[in-house]
Amino acid sequence: MSISTIPTKLAQGGIHPGPAEQVAFHRTELSVILSLYGRMVAAGEWRDYGISCLREVAVFAVFRRTAEHPLYRIEKRPKLRMKQGLYAVIGANGQVIKRGHDLKSVLRVLERKLIRVVD
Repeated sequence: MSISTIPTKLAQGGIHPGPAEQVAFHRTELSVILSLYGRMVAAGEWRDYGISCLREVAVFAVFRRTAEHPLYRIEKRPKLRMKQGLYAVIGANGQVIKRGHDLKSVLRVLERKLIRVVD
């Protein structure tokens, strides 16, 4: 195969299958998540986060310290949108804490940690 035939084969779809699709959070979803994250940082509960955009899932992981395992993972799985719900909050031990179709209602389970009794 010569170099002159490569663009022709690429245009015909013979060699390069195209970019792999990945799941990502939309700007409005990130706005809701980062709003909660900011409040939790201000309360001293969380210190760091990480975002992963994979083929079947997008993950927003929150950490108490950088070198630890995540305290919580907020996941977006489009394949589950018609079944259990697009969004899920998963605890440090891997247990699903809350799952649903609306991101704000799923994240309410984490907002309860902000409510404390004042003496």
